Amino acid sequence: MLTLDIALSFFGIAVLLALSPGPDNLFVLMQSAMWGRSSGMAVVLGLCTGLIAHTAAVAVGLAAVLAASSSAFTIVKLLGAAYLLYLAWGAFRAPAMGTAAPRTTPRLSRTSLYRRGIIMNITNPKVSLFFLAFLPQFTSALRGSVALQIVSLGALFMLATLLTFGVIALFSGLAGERIQRSARVQRWLNRLAGAVFVGLAIRLGFTSR
Repeated sequence: MLTLDIALSFFGIAVLLALSPGPDNLFVLMQSAMWGRSSGMAVVLGLCTGLIAHTAAVAVGLAAVLAASSSAFTIVKLLGAAYLLYLAWGAFRAPAMGTAAPRTTPRLSRTSLYRRGIIMNITNPKVSLFFLAFLPQFTSALRGSVALQIVSLGALFMLATLLTFGVIALFSGLAGERIQRSARVQRWLNRLAGAVFVGLAIRLGFTSR
């Protein structure tokens, strides 16, 4: 089992990592600004759910396969990049929905945004490799089952991500709800989101192990 000192130090590091600029918190910021804070929280929950898969992969050794196989890493990486380009295409085509625009276009459901968060997270092989390198540093066979310790650390990382990204979703969502009153501003926000997704796709596509 984890000691209190190890759990607290790991949680603090996880919060700092969640706050550092990266594709996940940028994804949360843009989606919250576009669809509101409650929708942003759906994305956050999706990202946290995706972390379950990465934690399980490290616990059972699947992440080692990604680390050892360049083909597996490339396939997962390209799937993630393709999904980001799909999101960019949707953002560029999205109509503005300010007060001056008709309300016939449906907003994305929270279920759809939750699913986006999951796919965004699990199709990023760098997360599994990061967990593979990071989590074992806080484990010890002297404290019992290493797999159980990995699961506990993954849960702490998810909690840190939930709290940190939740704050990002709250504040960017509040700003976004005001932005949505202007159709013109929202059009530019959609274009900015599309550009961000393209940039993230390119970054992921050129990522190496």
